[in-house]
Amino acid sequence: MPSSKEVRARQNRQKERIAAQHAERQRVHERRRRIAIAVGTAVGVVLIALGIAKLLNHNDNKKSVATSAPTTNAANNTTTSIAALTSVKGKPCVGLKDKLPHGSPSFTIPTGAAPTTLIKRDLKIGTGAVVPAKAKVKVNYVGVACSTGKIFDSSYSRNQTFDANLNGGIIKGWEDGIPGMRIGGVRVLAIPSALAYGSVGFSPTIAPDEALYFLVAPTALG
Repeated sequence: MPSSKEVRARQNRQKERIAAQHAERQRVHERRRRIAIAVGTAVGVVLIALGIAKLLNHNDNKKSVATSAPTTNAANNTTTSIAALTSVKGKPCVGLKDKLPHGSPSFTIPTGAAPTTLIKRDLKIGTGAVVPAKAKVKVNYVGVACSTGKIFDSSYSRNQTFDANLNGGIIKGWEDGIPGMRIGGVRVLAIPSALAYGSVGFSPTIAPDEALYFLVAPTALG
């Protein structure tokens, strides 16, 4: 029969074995937990990467559609505009139909036959230097198509003057119609088609054989 000392030693060894087994189970459990976390993290990263790639691809597709659609529409619109620009030769002027842009001096356009020669009508005589022929001058303006009464362009809408070279690069009606004005003045020019864009017109806003009315207001030379 073992002594009490041997029994206690045996019990202690058994406790140590149990403690060691428990510690080993804890280590295994912790190891498995870490592996699970690592795997989960890796899977999450992969899923996120796939999600981002899918989103980017989706956005690229949307961008491709968004980029191509306006191009197609623009082409269609251009075709429509060009097709609509038939000659207005012989059509009368209908007067001003649009509201003048902010900042523009008030002016009117007569109804009736389109002008066949250049007509100048001063609304205000300026107090500045006289604009010589072939000069460079900064001008505010409003352009109106005779047959529709529509404003097709205006520097007042952009709040920025136009640098006009009266020695070329602009329509003949401006080259002949602006010299002689004083800086600060305001003049209305009735310009026949032959001194504007002629039988070609200027797509998409000015039809072939269109007479034009311009309000011009030079602000500075050079």
